[in-house]
Amino acid sequence: MIPSGFDYHAPRSVADAIKLLGELGPEAKLLAGGHSLLPMMKLRFAAPSHLIDLGKIPDLRGISQVGNEIRIGAMTTEDDLLRSALLADKVPLLVEGAGWIADPQVRCKGTIGGDISHGDPGNDHPALMLALDASFVVTGPRGERVVKADGFFLGLYSTLLEPDEILTQIRVPIPASGTGWSYQKLKRKTGDFATAATAVLLQVRGGSVAKANIALTNAGPTPLRARAAEAALVGKPVSEASLNEAARLAMSICEPSPDQRGDAAYKTAMCGEMTRRALQAAHARSIKS
Repeated sequence: MIPSGFDYHAPRSVADAIKLLGELGPEAKLLAGGHSLLPMMKLRFAAPSHLIDLGKIPDLRGISQVGNEIRIGAMTTEDDLLRSALLADKVPLLVEGAGWIADPQVRCKGTIGGDISHGDPGNDHPALMLALDASFVVTGPRGERVVKADGFFLGLYSTLLEPDEILTQIRVPIPASGTGWSYQKLKRKTGDFATAATAVLLQVRGGSVAKANIALTNAGPTPLRARAAEAALVGKPVSEASLNEAARLAMSICEPSPDQRGDAAYKTAMCGEMTRRALQAAHARSIKS
C-alpha cells in the first residue's frame, strides 16, 4: 500500500527539530531509521501529516568515551555499533547485541535511538540498556534531562518521552575489568524478532558471583530486569544448581504474549533457556578476561 500524504522536514540541528515538533504538534512524527514507522504508514496504521527526519543532524551521531562512560548519539546506526573498536573494547555486550538485530541492510539504516524510543519490548536494545545500567539524554523545549533506562519503558510502545522531546544520546557506564557478558537470542529466522532473549553482565571474584545484571527481551509488555535471579546468584559459584535457580526465577516474571512465535508457556521456557545460556557464556568470558 501507499502511505497517505505528508510534508517532509529535514532540520539540521536538534534545536530546529524541537522547534518543528512544537509548531507542528501531534500531527508530526520523528523519523529515525524508519523501520517501524514507514511500514505502519504504508499499512495506514499511522498517518502523520508531517515527518521530521533526524538523519541530517550531525550532532546525533557518534560514539565517544567521556571518563568512565560511553556516549552514543541516538542516530548512530547498528552497523556503526558493530564496527566500533571502542565499543568492542569497552562494552562488547552492545556489539554482540547489535549483531543479533535484523539483517545487514536493516543494520545500515536502523538506529539505536529509534530502537529505544519506539518502546517495543521485542526490540533488542531496551533489554541491553537495562543490563548495562544505561541512561538516556532526552531533549525538549525545557532543556535536557537524563533518565535511567530502568523506568524509561512504561508499557507496550510507551516510554517516558514526552511528545515534544527527542532522545538525543545514550550513556553507558563502562563495565569493570573482568566482567563477562552475553546476549543470547532465539529467533525463527534471520531478521525476525526474538522468541525470547536474555542480556547478561556478570562479575566473578574469588570463584563466586560478585554482581549479576540480567534483562529479558520480549518476555512482557516492557523489557524486564530479573532482579530476583540476579540476587540469587550473588555470593555463590556458578554451578548447575545456581543456573537452574536463576533460570527459574527469570521465568517467574515472564508475561509473554502468544503469537506466531509460540504460546506463552513455550516463550517462558525459552526465556529460561536463554538466561541459562547467557549466564554460562558470560561466566566463561569473565574467567578468560
